[in-house]
Amino acid sequence: MSYYLALFLILLLSISSCSASTLVEKSFKECMLTKVSGCSESIEKIVLSSSSSLYPQVLDSSQQNPRWLNSSRKPLLIVTPLHESEIQGAILCSNELGLQLRIRSGGHDYEGLSYRSKVPFIIVDLVNISSIEIDLAEETAWVQAGVTLGELYYKISKTSPIHGFNAGICPSVGLGGHISGGGFGTMVRKHGLAADKVVDAYLIDVNGKILDRKSMGEDVFWAIRGGGATSFGVILAWKIRLVRVPPIVTGFTKQITVEEGATKIIHRWQYIAHKLHEDLFIRVLAQNNGDNLTTLEASFVSLFLGGKDKLIPIMNESFPELGLEDKDCIEMSWIQSALYFAGYNKSDPPELLLNRTTTYKSSFKAKSDFVKEPIPEVALDGVWKMIQEEDTNAIVIMEPFGGRMNKISESEIPFPHRKGNLFNIQYLVKWEVNSIEATNRHLHWMKMLYRYMTPYVSKSPRAAYCNYRDLDLGSNKHDNTSYSKASVWGKKYYKGNFRRLAQIKTKFDPQNFFRNEQSIPLLNSLPSSHRVSHI
Repeated sequence: MSYYLALFLILLLSISSCSASTLVEKSFKECMLTKVSGCSESIEKIVLSSSSSLYPQVLDSSQQNPRWLNSSRKPLLIVTPLHESEIQGAILCSNELGLQLRIRSGGHDYEGLSYRSKVPFIIVDLVNISSIEIDLAEETAWVQAGVTLGELYYKISKTSPIHGFNAGICPSVGLGGHISGGGFGTMVRKHGLAADKVVDAYLIDVNGKILDRKSMGEDVFWAIRGGGATSFGVILAWKIRLVRVPPIVTGFTKQITVEEGATKIIHRWQYIAHKLHEDLFIRVLAQNNGDNLTTLEASFVSLFLGGKDKLIPIMNESFPELGLEDKDCIEMSWIQSALYFAGYNKSDPPELLLNRTTTYKSSFKAKSDFVKEPIPEVALDGVWKMIQEEDTNAIVIMEPFGGRMNKISESEIPFPHRKGNLFNIQYLVKWEVNSIEATNRHLHWMKMLYRYMTPYVSKSPRAAYCNYRDLDLGSNKHDNTSYSKASVWGKKYYKGNFRRLAQIKTKFDPQNFFRNEQSIPLLNSLPSSHRVSHI
């Protein structure tokens, strides 16, 4: 984009946002007509401005955290492409017009970076880029980036009763972003991360070219599997390797209050959960519950890849403190377990997994940690005390590693949190009243809890999971954050892999077109004057 056009648009924005939006819409559509052949009719349907009746519906549909609904600049345009060529056109035209591009698949980015920005931007919403092609002979599938986990699980179950995929629990999460950050779920101890099962991908680069594994090169292919693909381009599709699942799996949920000894059982869980048979996954949810949130309760929620006749002896030998009984166990198919972990009953129709929106939304803030040494019992008592002090729904989720995670190198893909980690922690607080006062109060509580946990979690760096995005760790300037400054947050997510990610980014996207508040920086940041002009 020329300097004069950029200056003109800046002036318009300062005078009249409505007029500027109209100009951007006109310029963007005209540009799209030159980039995408024969699409004049479709462009009117897929490019939505704020004056469109569909704009608010599409904007809000995938915003999974209502906290951000009214807190940020809204996109000048929302593009809902029906074909890959329209994504290519959107990239090229955004670049030419100096607009920042945000890519959204499921909208579960915890900090809303897939649909908000402090500078003029457009959203490319991949909701319609959602085909799934399964090859059972090869035991693989090509899955487009707009597919949700629930849609993938459902499609697999309709194709084969003995196949599944080792990704997350929430069915409305978009696969495009989930895999690009790593992606772990109930089969992480058996099969590793979702990103560990990627064998190929289609990525659209800043020049609008569609690249597969061979043409993008092994460095870029390495980077997008856990390093945040939106720093390098737009993921069009992943080719994943399916995993074998038994015809019968077993789930259980044991709820134990603090009065009933939950703290001692959690303390014991830390020593054995990562050592259990890799077919067995037991997560812990510690939360305030009941009337007025006065009950402090731990839920031990498990998936075992087999029948209860094999599960109960394992539990009796390795974790008798939990007191698992036959009546606690629910045998089901793998697809029923996906329903079970999503909060449904195993008898519910699997079509519920096709719902793209979260059933119940509330404002929330989350943070994460990795634990390498068991947390002392007295420290766990302190966590309960802090949960009790919170006047809304507060949850501490602990998910065990070990098993397959111990067998994969930290540098195999950018996700480095492997051997040596006992479990991951996600801290989560939700609230209903989306006021500034309420938000600040709950954010303060979260920061206090995070500070309290400092002595008991990983150090140098204090690690975090990039799919649990957390801007408290640090953020980039709009266009010129140095590698050293970005390392403050980057090394927490990626540890020693962060520098390699920056090297690949510098070579692959040297103008830093694909950027956000926590995108991979250029290794040697260019002065702003050397970049594409921006509005």
